[in-house]
Amino acid sequence: MTAPTLLDFAALTELATRSEAVSVDCACHATPTDGWQTLPLSMPEAQLRDAGTLAEHSPDDATFAEYHPHGTRYWSADAPIAPRYFPYNRCTVVECTVCGRCYLRYVEGGGYFVDQRIRQLKASSLMDAPL
Repeated sequence: MTAPTLLDFAALTELATRSEAVSVDCACHATPTDGWQTLPLSMPEAQLRDAGTLAEHSPDDATFAEYHPHGTRYWSADAPIAPRYFPYNRCTVVECTVCGRCYLRYVEGGGYFVDQRIRQLKASSLMDAPL
């Protein structure tokens, strides 16, 4: 198994722009994922393939700081996607093999749970914010 390719901001922007332009109906888009969601049962995982990763550092070295300059919160649909900040710095980017939409995915783990989370990748939400 090979590790996914590390995506720089330009590559991420290209994927996001292409993804945001997709307008066809697809099973992957049955549940809104404008903000972070627990992986919906409606999401056909077999249609998703890895397109790359934003995880530049090991999880132990990646920051837990979030980026919300306009008062958004983690769950906000309009929260910025800032790749150097949590949780984006732990994400893989997956692409639907049917329609071409791209999503951010990561596993949220706590003391008693593991939760697969997903959010649609949108160019309009990207921020190249420094740490």
